[in-house]
Amino acid sequence: MKAELYPADADAPKALQIEPMTPADLTAVLQIEAASFTTAWPVNAFANEIRDNKLAHYFIGRLDGRIVAYGGIWVILEDSHVTTIAVHPSLRGRRFGEEMLLKLLDEAIARGASWITLEVRESNVAAQKLYRKYGFTTVSTRRGYYSDNGENALVMWAGNLKGELYAARLRVLRATLEHQIAGRA
Repeated sequence: MKAELYPADADAPKALQIEPMTPADLTAVLQIEAASFTTAWPVNAFANEIRDNKLAHYFIGRLDGRIVAYGGIWVILEDSHVTTIAVHPSLRGRRFGEEMLLKLLDEAIARGASWITLEVRESNVAAQKLYRKYGFTTVSTRRGYYSDNGENALVMWAGNLKGELYAARLRVLRATLEHQIAGRA
C-alpha cells in the first residue's frame, strides 16, 4: 500500500464552469458584487447589459453548481474593454479570477478584438499583478476615478491580441493554469 505525502483534498475546488450570464444568475451575481465593491452596480445595470447591449458579453463561473465569480467585456470592432470581474471574497486566491480573465480574453479575441483595456484600483496590487502576467501595461492614471473614496484608477492595456506572440503567451499561461487547476482537483 502506497501512502501519499500530500493526499488530494476531496473538498478542494476544481475548475470553474464558465457560461454566459443570464437573468436567472443576477441574484447570485449581485451578492458577489455587494461583497466585492463598496459601490455596487444595481440589478438593472447588469440586466440591461445582458439583455440590451449587443456589444456586451458577460459570464458567470460556477463551482459545484454555485455561482462564485463573474466577469464582463464590451467588444467594439477591434477594441475591447473589461467592464467588471469579481470572485466571491471567500474564494479569492484560488485562481478563479484568472480563469475568468482568460475567458474574457478568449471572448475578446474570438470576436475580433486586437486590444483590450480595463481600469483597476491603484491599491489593488493583486489584480494588477494578474493583469501584468497577461500582458497588460499601465498606460495612464484616472485621478479620483472611484466615487466611493476618490481613489485613482490605473488604465491598463494589452495589445496585439491577434498576434502569434500573444497567442503563444496565452498558450503557456493556459497550460500553467490547467496544471495548477489539476493540482487542486
